[in-house]
Amino acid sequence: MAANRLDRRIVLGGLLLALTIAAALWWLLWREPEPRIDISDAALVASGSALYGEHCAACHGADLEGAPNWQEPFDDGTLPAPPHDGSGHTWHHPDALLFAITKFGGQSQAPAGFTSTMPGFEGILSDHEIAAVLTFIQSRWPADILDDRARNLAPGI
Repeated sequence: MAANRLDRRIVLGGLLLALTIAAALWWLLWREPEPRIDISDAALVASGSALYGEHCAACHGADLEGAPNWQEPFDDGTLPAPPHDGSGHTWHHPDALLFAITKFGGQSQAPAGFTSTMPGFEGILSDHEIAAVLTFIQSRWPADILDDRARNLAPGI
């Protein structure tokens, strides 16, 4: 009887070990990698450029220039789309905030009393596509802005 109980424990232990190894291998080999922003990745920049053109340029401008008079509020108090080039304020924000604004919409990250009309792209763009758009935008920033961000902002998303 004791040997039978020991045999069952060995079999169950072996099954548990096999399941653990299988789960670890699945996670390592088939999981989606974390989204990343890497302006040195030409393919990511190109993908982001196409996505920006399709989803962002209508409001933020084909050259990232923003809407005309973007600092002048509309009658309802909302602001036009800001530029994403070096003339705007986008580069002042950490990647994680830019990612959250893009995914969940501007209102999700807006301070009290501010109304944002920036839509969220959750369900429209994947996390990797959002990272590609942000990569494209950042690839257009001047070196001094990139240097300032590297010194003053936490990296990555």
